[in-house]
Amino acid sequence: MHINKASAVVKKKSFLSALLILILSILSLFVLKDIALALILLFVAVALIAVNFLIISRRLFDVLGTRFMLIVVLFVLALFFLLIIVLLNGSGILLEHQSIGDLLFSSAWKPFSNHFGLFAVIIDTLIVTAISMVIAVPISLLTAVYITEYAPTRLRNMIRPFIDVLAGVPSVVFGLCALLVFIPVVRDYIAPFFGVVTSSGFCLFTASLILSIMVFPIIISLCVESFSSIPLALKEASLSVGATKWETVKKVIFRASGPGVLSAIFLGFGRAFGETIAVSMVIGNQELIPRTLFGSGQTLASLIANNYTEVASIPLLASALIFVALILFVVVLIFNICGFLVLRRASKRWKY
Repeated sequence: MHINKASAVVKKKSFLSALLILILSILSLFVLKDIALALILLFVAVALIAVNFLIISRRLFDVLGTRFMLIVVLFVLALFFLLIIVLLNGSGILLEHQSIGDLLFSSAWKPFSNHFGLFAVIIDTLIVTAISMVIAVPISLLTAVYITEYAPTRLRNMIRPFIDVLAGVPSVVFGLCALLVFIPVVRDYIAPFFGVVTSSGFCLFTASLILSIMVFPIIISLCVESFSSIPLALKEASLSVGATKWETVKKVIFRASGPGVLSAIFLGFGRAFGETIAVSMVIGNQELIPRTLFGSGQTLASLIANNYTEVASIPLLASALIFVALILFVVVLIFNICGFLVLRRASKRWKY
């Protein structure tokens, strides 16, 4: 408060000084007839006024910048609620014809008959996501541990850019690679190994494999950052009391970076749960309750991708797909909220 008052006094004195010098410049020109002195005084007066204006302008720009950033934040929050409103409004048409219970617990997906049961699709989505995370999490954690604790510096600097590039590869590229590599391997080798000889390769297991690979770079990158941020003193203290390298990893690094690891797993789950193109290319796209992992299926995201072209011919289908999108949105939102609560509790529990 005292600073603001002092600033106001300085600005007032600066303005009065400029005004006084301007008057002296006019008097020098018309009374003393000294053009040079008048020009010098005029230049000083203009300079003082300019400095005073710049002080006011900087404050004005600061205020305007703060207000603009606030508007941007409010706009982002408004988008969140606008998305909810759009999804709820679009789903209302379907909910007028079918109850939520029929939609969630019926397996009959027959758009031309106005039956939109999602139970089989939900089960397929949960199975594919769970298997992909079971495969991805252990491999990603071990990879991150090796990069941060065991790999030579030169090798570490070579590996990390490749992982970052892998995270930016488009989904359709992963899907195409799965078509060319995973489907023949699953059809000819993995499925027969488990006693399934009729699998086409377009199945839940193939979708889980490609999803796990797509999740790898996200979890690995975040875990590497989390492991690298651990103070060196913690590791040295563990090693100094006789702990082995692996014991230090288990009892110090994993514990100290627990919240970061959980955050990486949550983000990986979000990527796996909502992935669309790569999954729709290899899962078989049939709304069936799975009897085996090597049978065809359908996820919520791939259901939207495979049916949006028929929206114009089936009026209720558009509302059904919007309802599917609402389910995806709500599940990811709930999972993120639970993840935030778990992270906050873990941060308190695992805090050094």
